[in-house]
Amino acid sequence: MSFSPADIQQLTMLGIDPARANRQIELLRAGQSWTRLERPCVPGDGLLRLDEQTTLYGQRFAQAVAAGRLTRFVPASGAASRMFAPLHVGAEVFGACRAEEASVSADEQELALRRFFDALPQFAFYTDLTRAMADDGVAIDTVIAVRDIATLVRYLLEPCGLGYAELPKGLLAFHAEVDGARTPFVEHQAEAALLCGSESRMKLHFTVTPSHLPLFEAQRKAWQKQLDETYGCQFEISYSVQKLSTDTLALGGDGQPLRDPAGALVLRPGGHGSLIENLNDLQGDILLIRNIDNVVPDAQKGANLTATRLLTGLLLELQEEQHGLLRSLHSEGDDLIIRDLCLSFLCDRLQLEVPFDLPLPELIALLDRPLRVCGMVPNSGEPGGGPFWVRDAEGRLSRQIVEGAQIDKNDPEQLAVLQQSTHFNPVDLVCGVRDWRGQPYDLSGFVDDDAVIVTEKSQRGESVRVLELPGLWNGAMAHWHTLFVEIPEAAFNPVKTLFDLLRPAHQRGTGV
Repeated sequence: MSFSPADIQQLTMLGIDPARANRQIELLRAGQSWTRLERPCVPGDGLLRLDEQTTLYGQRFAQAVAAGRLTRFVPASGAASRMFAPLHVGAEVFGACRAEEASVSADEQELALRRFFDALPQFAFYTDLTRAMADDGVAIDTVIAVRDIATLVRYLLEPCGLGYAELPKGLLAFHAEVDGARTPFVEHQAEAALLCGSESRMKLHFTVTPSHLPLFEAQRKAWQKQLDETYGCQFEISYSVQKLSTDTLALGGDGQPLRDPAGALVLRPGGHGSLIENLNDLQGDILLIRNIDNVVPDAQKGANLTATRLLTGLLLELQEEQHGLLRSLHSEGDDLIIRDLCLSFLCDRLQLEVPFDLPLPELIALLDRPLRVCGMVPNSGEPGGGPFWVRDAEGRLSRQIVEGAQIDKNDPEQLAVLQQSTHFNPVDLVCGVRDWRGQPYDLSGFVDDDAVIVTEKSQRGESVRVLELPGLWNGAMAHWHTLFVEIPEAAFNPVKTLFDLLRPAHQRGTGV
């Protein structure tokens, strides 16, 4: 389509190439393009099981720590609003919960609210909530005695109290520890310290929203001395924000770009796939990617620590072999023995379909890609993408993490493949993003730009079509070399609703 001069000026100010914007319009008009599943990755077919006693991986991990190669990368810009959805109820539900016992006709909303009230002292934010109410002269014991749950919820969620409804998940009190109520932001630092040991220098990078950056910095300052003294290491923390240039257009019901009342183009955040830009700008070496809410108290961290060390050790082994082969190709040329070793690596280790007579430049290009080793947990009903063998438009087979929104569930064959899957993605990835020369890859060159997610939403009563960029661990890493490894369920403890905080894994234990 043709953009007006005002449109082009708006796009240029945001750093969006008009040609890229036109491509977004094409993708939106075409609708969702389905990923074609070949079969699920299962143990023995695309999914590895590692021996936890593998000492070599631990040694490689320790060497990488000593060399300062590791950075923990944590997407932390997500709001916590969905966590508290069970508490957003009408006045009549609060009224019904005034009664000591639930009626036989109590619905799910009332039962959820009662559960929150009954379990209130078990939440790590209970002490902060008590203090916030006391600052206004409100005694929490009195409020609990008269079962004024509406006041409790108001002080928890609204600015008059803790304001949790507007905070990012990373800054909420998740765990009650002896040194205070820990947030996921603090727990990620603690895990990084336990992972790499005392006297190390830990690098962590958090993606945040601009408005919340001062809050993260303030929490870092408040905890810095305590964490340094507890774990005996130094933390090097950096932040970045999602770029406006990764925002995406939307379509109105008329099939034209959505505009605001003033006629300007409406753009929306492009989803977590936008963060491939942040990952690229980091210019890291070995990146450990973990979601902000998948953290546990120190007493429960053992499974995560073991899994991360094994995944990292495997990646380092894989990378050493890859880099050695690339050095040989560049120094020795198309030697038959080296070619045979390269094909063995690609076909046996990575299980790719590679023709024997591939020209040398194409062989080098195929081999010279970023690496990732992804932890996968047995599927126990949690939401999340899964590991699958996928064929692209050119018929090439590869391992991919695929989200449910990318699968055509109206296709009986595809639905059957989905139902056969045994594992899902907990977002526990170890990534090698430097080439054999030690130079950072340009990660934008390995994105499947067509692997977008197109959905319909309602906006002011109008149906609009919106677009998410290829997901960070989906289409944005589609052309990386990938291995899937089974890790234990104990290493996956996400917090999607506040009731997840009542699970045993999130309750204080006795220490590591």
